[in-house]
Amino acid sequence: MKEGKVYLVGAGPGDPGLITVKAAECLRRADVVVYDHLADEQLLELASPGAERIYAGKTATEHAREQDEINQLLVTRAKEGKTVVRLKGGDPFVLGRGGEEAEALAKNGIPFEIVPGISSAIAVPAYAGIPVTHRGVASSFAVITGHEDPGKESSSINWHKLATGVDTLVFLMGMQNLPKIRAQLVEHGRPADTPVAVIKEGTKPEQRTITGTLGNIVAKVKEAGLSAPAIIVVGEVVKLRDKIRWFDNRPLFGKRVLVTRARHQASVLSRLLAERGAEPIELPSIEIRPVDDTSELDRAVLNLGSYHWLLFTSVNGVDAFFNRLGKLGLDARAFCGINIGAIGSATAEALETRGIRADYVPEVFTSDGIIAGLKSYDVKGKRFLLPRADIADKELVQGLTGLGAEVREIASYRTVPAKDTASRVKELLQAGQIDVITFTSSSTVSRLMAALGKPKPDLGGTVITCIGPKTAQTAAGYGLKVDILAKEHTIPGLVTAIEEYFSKQK
Repeated sequence: MKEGKVYLVGAGPGDPGLITVKAAECLRRADVVVYDHLADEQLLELASPGAERIYAGKTATEHAREQDEINQLLVTRAKEGKTVVRLKGGDPFVLGRGGEEAEALAKNGIPFEIVPGISSAIAVPAYAGIPVTHRGVASSFAVITGHEDPGKESSSINWHKLATGVDTLVFLMGMQNLPKIRAQLVEHGRPADTPVAVIKEGTKPEQRTITGTLGNIVAKVKEAGLSAPAIIVVGEVVKLRDKIRWFDNRPLFGKRVLVTRARHQASVLSRLLAERGAEPIELPSIEIRPVDDTSELDRAVLNLGSYHWLLFTSVNGVDAFFNRLGKLGLDARAFCGINIGAIGSATAEALETRGIRADYVPEVFTSDGIIAGLKSYDVKGKRFLLPRADIADKELVQGLTGLGAEVREIASYRTVPAKDTASRVKELLQAGQIDVITFTSSSTVSRLMAALGKPKPDLGGTVITCIGPKTAQTAAGYGLKVDILAKEHTIPGLVTAIEEYFSKQK
């Protein structure tokens, strides 16, 4: 049996993008992941599907497992020869009880490593636009627990020296004790007009920041209804937030956007949304699958020389076509002498990555745009090959035929409903947790509506966004009111349209 090992891993402050490279590598190798309440669950997706996942979180009112039980769990799984990742919010050794877990492992002779994480003590203030130090303002900072061990006979915090001896004070887990913290600092010499910030859900799309002074912060937090978990920052650096606030003033901050396109394609849209402050929720309404029978597609690939034009209408079509090209032992040389068309810039880029530059890309990235542009070409009598989705409409075929072209349309991939989407979308819609639904093709509309079933769900104030007129037409056919139609029918164009919409709302 192989020797087990435990990695005490810092998950970072909440934003899953702040996990370290080494931490991600540990998760990918893990047989067992024991994770905390404050560790973002998206990080669990880095572990293999077969890895055991064990929740060991603690909140102020509930402990899934006591600390002694967690320590023993790590020892037991390691003795079974497992690679164990103990995923802890922030950094394992910054008020995270990682030291106690390391002691237990050492006592039992279990090999272990410490993988530091970005502590919320510095990351959360940074995301609120508050540097813990700043030349001329603060040359020192301290990190203090706001919730000491209740078993202690007396506090180990030296309030007399702490209150005035350090420029910036950062309290973790201190929301319940905010009135006491405030009282201790003022009693021991910190002026009542000292700036204070209380930051909830730091580094996440739900982040909220309340600022005030030691004199009024308790009342302001109560008025705002702020609750744990939150971080308290005390010091003159809080004033800098007005100048360098950057995270929670982005154009789409706090908006929850449903991404319905196929999961393998969702990353670009999700990234662009996140960069603008939105929270992308990836619940694809479709999955892209190969066709069951590739014989017709293979014959077309092997006889490319008999066509004058090869026209791609999606990135998926490019992927499917080149997959069969490779399976048949061919490469880009097979395109010699053929005109290549792409419906839009994304499809053209997909071709370029494979060494093919499109001869034709319409100015308007739609079927109508393709037809309008081809009117200036001599296509009468020319043979066109269209490798497309199995559910593609006939508009493009009819338009090309109307220009006198001969068209052969072949299903190169299938679009099928994604599993387990409907129930989760219904749940989020009913809870009012989706602000925007994005549709990037007609199939994403039809598949999602079919999955949701009848009666049509109440979308309330949810904003409906479509990438182009064809998609919008499909949405309207289902009785959906389209609020946003992208001017440029691309993913960046879609995100820009959403941004412009909400900027006008403000």
